Amino acid sequence: VVEDTFNMITVDGDTSTNDSVFVLASGRAGNVEISHEGPDFSAFVAGLNQVAADLARMIVRDGEGATKLVEIRVKGASSIQDARKIARTIASSNLVKTAIFGNDANWGRVMAAAGRAGAPLDPDKVDIYLGQVKVAEAGRGVPFPEDEARGQLDRKEVTITVDLHMGDAIACAWTCDLTYDYVRINASYRS
Repeated sequence: VVEDTFNMITVDGDTSTNDSVFVLASGRAGNVEISHEGPDFSAFVAGLNQVAADLARMIVRDGEGATKLVEIRVKGASSIQDARKIARTIASSNLVKTAIFGNDANWGRVMAAAGRAGAPLDPDKVDIYLGQVKVAEAGRGVPFPEDEARGQLDRKEVTITVDLHMGDAIACAWTCDLTYDYVRINASYRS
């Protein structure tokens, strides 16, 4: 669960020495123990995943100076590891994050981040969407309504989808925009 939720978020690419996740069960409720083989295990994991994903998104939404929650969806990867690596790299890109802040439909920044992720990808197969607006197909820009794309980026929650067309693996990462306030807050911070 942690791999798909808390390990898929970033505000600025940095971590804290106290970043950690704990899930504890004291047994005090007296419920029946859930085992890997039991019928309730998958329901427990699904519920835990939902709670963890909600909490992870809250962390990003609360990032210093953040005005937007951004979901990066990578699909069509050849492995889950590759999908995660590409999604995290796009989510960590300062150029992507500033373009989102400026409502700039700059799909080239998304493609560049995906390309430098260190995971296999064929740029001639990649499609990119900003919300529902397709901005690149088969690695090339396509004509799109600029005002519609800008409208997709001018929301409190933004979705960028990158379809690699190389397999069936999917991963999501969450980040926020990089704003003037982020710089102001962190420039004035003293320990």
